[in-house]
Amino acid sequence: MQRKRLADMPCPIARGLDRIGEWWSLLILRDALLGLSHFDEFQRSLGIAPNILARRLRALVAAGLLEKRRYSARPVRYAYIPTACGRDLRPVLLTLLAWGNAHFAPEGASIELVDTVSGAPVTPLLVDAVTRAPITAPAYALAAGPAADAATRAHLTARGARPFDEPPQPT
Repeated sequence: MQRKRLADMPCPIARGLDRIGEWWSLLILRDALLGLSHFDEFQRSLGIAPNILARRLRALVAAGLLEKRRYSARPVRYAYIPTACGRDLRPVLLTLLAWGNAHFAPEGASIELVDTVSGAPVTPLLVDAVTRAPITAPAYALAAGPAADAATRAHLTARGARPFDEPPQPT
């Protein structure tokens, strides 16, 4: 069965998920951002079947998240290097790491983000690039952008200017 394509949906979250594909892709990108680049390195790190790894690497290259570079002619071998688009996913992965540690690691963190000078654990925080203010409710809400279609505008108008993490109140 063919999975549903999300690339044509107006939601940027859906479009991003269409490029990533599924969990193997995020784990491959995690490893690539940590410096792995060769097929056998990814396979060893992830314990993934070669056919699935090959398919995911092809998809990540096609989506513009990884660049395929030949590093050996005999035998022909390629390295997979994160592109600018792939590197821009780093904050998402760091936030996912913190979220996983906070909610799904009852035994404690197995991997932490730390300050390189002090060694102290740090927690990522989403901030506005202009004001540097934390993006938290109720100061921020979702709004229709200039390219929003009528359905998106209607959906967001129906929500009102409610912050993203505030659920609607029952009537």
